[in-house]
Amino acid sequence: MTDGNGPATLQKDDGGRRVIEQRGLYFDELEEGVLYAHRPGRTVTETDNVLFTTLTMNTQALHLDAAWSAGQPFGQRLMNSMFTLATMVGQSVTQLTQGTIIAQLGLTDVSFPHPLYHGDTLYTETAITGKRLSSSRPGQGIVTMEHTGRNQDGTVVARATRSCLMWTRDAHGKAQGAGQETMPV
Repeated sequence: MTDGNGPATLQKDDGGRRVIEQRGLYFDELEEGVLYAHRPGRTVTETDNVLFTTLTMNTQALHLDAAWSAGQPFGQRLMNSMFTLATMVGQSVTQLTQGTIIAQLGLTDVSFPHPLYHGDTLYTETAITGKRLSSSRPGQGIVTMEHTGRNQDGTVVARATRSCLMWTRDAHGKAQGAGQETMPV
């Protein structure tokens, strides 16, 4: 059962109380031309950078070696751009795709026009630039999103275009009722 008015799925618990489950938006709820601002921002730290960089086996000194980086053009270590990209996409999940995505199809046009530094705060916004129902997967649609990450000063630090396969509201409800696996990807 859904409320028909947005991203809340209505259920009742054992005591008869309404349960509102947080989720993203369905294909049919996403609007082209709308700018979705994802909050809160994420202040990035040296620990984030070193952990992500070493977990991904990226030995780039620009992320790990403060003394060496001090002599480079930016004069300090830079946040790992893959961390910036992953965080930018991650900031959009609760508002747009939590539980409503079937699969991420691809990322294109990824750019990092300005560095993100330790102590900066990343804010992300997403514009829906296209959507169409799938011709081969009834009840599903392809959505194109343009993510833009800005630092605390409003400077663009990252951009990416992302395409996702998304559920329509009715099809997802039917799939859940039929016991199909619908965990987000």
